[in-house]
Amino acid sequence: MEKRYIGIDLHRDRFTCCVRLENGRNYLSEWRLEDLPRFVKKLRSTDELAVEITGNTRLLYDAVAPHVRQVLVVDSNQFRVISRSVKKTDSNDARLLALYLSKGLLPEVRMKSKQHAHLASLTQTRDTLVKQRSALKNKINNILSARGLNLPKEALSSENRLAEILSLPFDGMVLLERRVIADQIRGLNKSIAQLEQTMAEASAELEGHTSLISIKGIGATTSAILLSVIGEVKDFPDEKAPGQLLRHCAASRELQSNRTFWTHP
Repeated sequence: MEKRYIGIDLHRDRFTCCVRLENGRNYLSEWRLEDLPRFVKKLRSTDELAVEITGNTRLLYDAVAPHVRQVLVVDSNQFRVISRSVKKTDSNDARLLALYLSKGLLPEVRMKSKQHAHLASLTQTRDTLVKQRSALKNKINNILSARGLNLPKEALSSENRLAEILSLPFDGMVLLERRVIADQIRGLNKSIAQLEQTMAEASAELEGHTSLISIKGIGATTSAILLSVIGEVKDFPDEKAPGQLLRHCAASRELQSNRTFWTHP
């Protein structure tokens, strides 16, 4: 049976497919995402398939992986042939993926397990909320600083200190603004605590958690963030694993953007 190389340009509700044969011929087709089960029936066990990493890549990956020889998930930031293409169309992107897949020249992204992916989503949501809370705290500090009150950064970390600041005598509009911001901070504190509890419970079930929290300075939250980035520990099996793991974490966009990881245990 002739080997086929399949490039998929995936969108939220549709995808373009390019099937490249060993003789270089390409066959293009358009599919609605709702027709994915019908597309899967046309796959062969000898097929190799490539798709760029997007928000719904997991859906396609889980559907096609059991039916093909290999699924390659591609990082578009590393595969600049597509991102810098002058002729950027769905069909051309799918054709380029199929071509470079046939040459073995695609930069692969490791697909995390569902458990690690869910944990990663939780840590990203927590990071977003923590940044929102920091922005609101900075706003209150700016309001107070404009009136000659300079507070240390940690002054708004506790409910008691927040209540004390709200009791300070200011005019009506400033008082309203402080009250609204304080209510938002309280809501974020509650949501962040709930996320951290769930993250701690989820990471405790993953390989590597016990070893991580045994390291001084690493708590349950930091362990969860690290494990969400590392994924399966078994992906780093040989004697080069420590170096590979460090480079993987250093290059991670999740850790680079996660300010709270670098400042909180």
